[in-house]
Amino acid sequence: MGSNGYGKLSASFVSKHRKPGTYNDGGNLYLQISSPTAKSWVFRFWDSERARVREMGLGSLHLVSLAQARTLAFEYRQLLQQGVNPLQARRTGQAQQRLDAASKAMTFQQCAKAYIEAHGGGWRNARHRQQWINSLDQHVLPSIGELPVAAIDVPTLHRLLQPIWAKTPQTGVRLRGRIENILAWATVLNYRSGPNPAQWKGNLDKLLPRASKVRKAQHFASMPYTDIPAFMAQLHERGTAAAKALEFTILTAARTNETLGAKWDEIDSDSGIWTIPSERMKAGAEHKVPLTKAVLQILKSITPDASGFVFVYSPGKPLWATIMRRTMTYMRIKDAVPHGFRSSFRTWAAECTNFPREIAEAALAHANGDKVEQAYQRSDHFQKRRELMTQWARHCIGR
Repeated sequence: MGSNGYGKLSASFVSKHRKPGTYNDGGNLYLQISSPTAKSWVFRFWDSERARVREMGLGSLHLVSLAQARTLAFEYRQLLQQGVNPLQARRTGQAQQRLDAASKAMTFQQCAKAYIEAHGGGWRNARHRQQWINSLDQHVLPSIGELPVAAIDVPTLHRLLQPIWAKTPQTGVRLRGRIENILAWATVLNYRSGPNPAQWKGNLDKLLPRASKVRKAQHFASMPYTDIPAFMAQLHERGTAAAKALEFTILTAARTNETLGAKWDEIDSDSGIWTIPSERMKAGAEHKVPLTKAVLQILKSITPDASGFVFVYSPGKPLWATIMRRTMTYMRIKDAVPHGFRSSFRTWAAECTNFPREIAEAALAHANGDKVEQAYQRSDHFQKRRELMTQWARHCIGR
């Protein structure tokens, strides 16, 4: 027998004794023999909250040795001295283990979805949310979506981003930032630990070049302004929602995302003004677009629906980002893209009109001059821009 009433059972007894019964080893630990081949350990203690003796199974003798059982009993006695119910503590520990296991099994795709749900409401508009979803679906999730978020490291992200960086560096920059935000969210919720592998400074900047150094910026392919009247006639014949959106884009010299995000409450048909809010503008400043008679006729041909968007594919479903370019593809236009019509407009204004440069730049919502010049230049030349856009409409469609 051990000292202080502990260690009463010998290893030989535990191994060889076969008579069914419960045998006290001391220190709340008991060997329970149900049959000659069924032996297990039990920890007994007084549960003061329930005012009765409780038992905890510590495992079969085949799995838990005498020494291991004594170690477990010692740990549970320490908990009792601290006023902690060992049975409850074990259940809590098991629950935490299950939680930890679930956290480790959390995939990047699950984290991405949860991040978008948590933050999407604070983004500028629904289209910004959709851009997040589309970019991840196209470039990220096929490669790392099913990986446990805890397993994503720098080499994994380098392999993902390197080919994108080489082909379309700006897309790579946006993806890296979005991945960094998702991984930071996962770290805060203990789905992963350690440094963020998508961090740029001191991390990926050692593996990838600055996007501005990869290659010179390429201009969007544009259609010669002399070809636009014939193209507009063909476009008008199509009569689809996408065709009308493209007509609208060309006649207003707007960016495609500005058109696709246009809502009826931004448009004042009586005064012929489309007011694009600052949160939807590239420069972050509100922009007023003069609407010509030709543009107003396009709007009149559209029946508004409950979504509030001007251009919809079907009730409640706005047109998607690539729809106008796809329309041009259907029309076998291969050497121009929708955004390029802004360049067509700018070239036409310079070569075919007498309007000053700043009027055409204002029509494109470009900032004129340096910051000092911009501070003093308070007029947006709206009336002159209306005259310019009226002439542009006459060029494009003859009216």
